[in-house]
Amino acid sequence: MTSAPDTPAAQKKLFCFGFGYTAGFLAGRLMARGWQIAGTTTSAKKRDLLRKSGVEAMLFDRTHPIANPERAFADVTHMLFSVPPDADGDPVFNMHGADIAALTSLEWAGYLSTTAVYGNQDGNWVDETTPPAPASKRGSQRLKAEEQWQSLYLNEGLPLHIFRCAGIYGPGRSALDVVRAGQARCVDKPGHMFNRIHVEDIAQTLQASIAHPRPGALYNLADDEPSPSHAVIGFACNLIGAETPPLVPFESADMAPIVRSFYKDNKRVRNDMIKNELGVQLLYPDYHSGLTACLAIEQETSDMLKLSDTPPEAE
Repeated sequence: MTSAPDTPAAQKKLFCFGFGYTAGFLAGRLMARGWQIAGTTTSAKKRDLLRKSGVEAMLFDRTHPIANPERAFADVTHMLFSVPPDADGDPVFNMHGADIAALTSLEWAGYLSTTAVYGNQDGNWVDETTPPAPASKRGSQRLKAEEQWQSLYLNEGLPLHIFRCAGIYGPGRSALDVVRAGQARCVDKPGHMFNRIHVEDIAQTLQASIAHPRPGALYNLADDEPSPSHAVIGFACNLIGAETPPLVPFESADMAPIVRSFYKDNKRVRNDMIKNELGVQLLYPDYHSGLTACLAIEQETSDMLKLSDTPPEAE
């Protein structure tokens, strides 16, 4: 792969493999600057909705590769990979890695990974130099996918950037929604910490990396305040006036296996690199500011819907 020259914003095109929650926030920022946006989904209904919003959407999964990748990728300058891996690795790499490596127009590629690749660090701090040691199936599959994409960077010159994200939350997908759904629990596992990252901070970091690409780069995306999960649930309950669930010891807590697996890893994630190298200033450096903003956005949306349903005044 040869290095592509920088192109004007009007000629830039982002292709999102896995046009999900996070990709939607990045796409919104770039569309506002005149970018073209394309991407994949597994749902025909969502594909149609995306097309109505101006996204060149198409279907993709392991059983449905893109029919004409040469045409689909012809004018793509940037790619984001966020399709979850499985036991065989990253479906995008497996089915279209060679097509992507052959692109000469690509200026930037980003892979959304997870801090789960660090595994359990007994509450110690980790940064981008910490060797991965995944303890979960999810972390192991993400690390395998990272290595697949890194092979294209090393061998084919793919302009790859890897972003290891902490727990992603934002409007409509936060502890507030868990509390409202009646699914909140306060699990007590002394000394156990999680980092989180607001979806808008992921989007602004990706945008900063696009503006200042460094192929081969690896970044942690996390907030400034690793905290126990029960503290976040308690704050969310206070915000919306709900009763805080009682603390339940981890050993006796009733949790699904996938939820319990999150508690196997205990670490604090450093985010200095995105600040020092990309100049990122977190919009929501802790869950207090992040959840407060989520509630404000939800309230604003609710107020707008109420206004739209208000009948006109009689003349």
